[in-house]
Amino acid sequence: MRMETEGRYTVVGALVLVVVVLLTLAILWLTGAADRIAYQTYTIYFKQQSLDGLAVGSPVKMRGIKVGAVASYRFAMGGDEAVSVTARIDEGVPIHQGAAAFIKRNLVTGIATIEINNGLSSSPLLLDTKSGERYPVIAEGSSDIDKVTTAVSQLAVNGAQVLERMNALISPENERAITQTIANLNELSGHLAANKNSLIEAANGIRDASADTRLAAANVSQAASRIESSVVGVSANADATLKQATVTLGQLQQDASLISERLQRLAETGTLEITNVSRDVRTSADVLTTAGQRLSNPRSILFGPGKQQLGPGETLK
Repeated sequence: MRMETEGRYTVVGALVLVVVVLLTLAILWLTGAADRIAYQTYTIYFKQQSLDGLAVGSPVKMRGIKVGAVASYRFAMGGDEAVSVTARIDEGVPIHQGAAAFIKRNLVTGIATIEINNGLSSSPLLLDTKSGERYPVIAEGSSDIDKVTTAVSQLAVNGAQVLERMNALISPENERAITQTIANLNELSGHLAANKNSLIEAANGIRDASADTRLAAANVSQAASRIESSVVGVSANADATLKQATVTLGQLQQDASLISERLQRLAETGTLEITNVSRDVRTSADVLTTAGQRLSNPRSILFGPGKQQLGPGETLK
């Protein structure tokens, strides 16, 4: 009996242990293990938009279709007072890089939802997690209502500026100036009406002067054409004359070179002849001098030279 009782206790304990394990697994699955499989989680930082009407479980939509829900939100760390919203989106919904999220609020109920304007379909999927972030971050966008509100605010500011400028324009000083200007215009129009005939005559004179100017311009154009033709002819003649002068100067240069060469040859020949004549004259002068010396002493010619006139190496026997 005791053995059977202990066996029953063992079976019951094993069953209790199995039940506890199954409950633990079920709790883990319910707390997020299954969510990590069925959802993809993103973080959205809202800095410019109010989150009034947004709560945990509020739908996250894309093109008006619910694709997820708000899991949590909290104030982000830092000095910009941004609100960090964690959104769980269906796993099968592709979120591309460049996607932007904004708050869309029902004007009647005031319930807010998050609308995602997805990026280009050709862009890569938003999968990368930045440093310090737990999930990929979807950028904050702006809704059409925000754009309209901004435009209306800017329009109001511009309208106020226009009113201020109009008030400054319609000041008493400007009003008096405008009144004086209108009076001057009236006076000017009266003078123009009174002198209408004179203005017509002046206009006719200007028209006649314009016609004369056109005629003078035509005459000047014809004269310019004639002058151009004459200048072209003179230029052609001058060109031909210049070419002929160039040929003549070349011929003169050749003739001058030939004359110079001939004069040089003549000078060389004359110099040679003068040298020969000078040599012959000097030889003749030497012969005449010798002959004169001999004729100056006839005795030496007849009896021979005396003792005093013996040449070098000569002796009397």
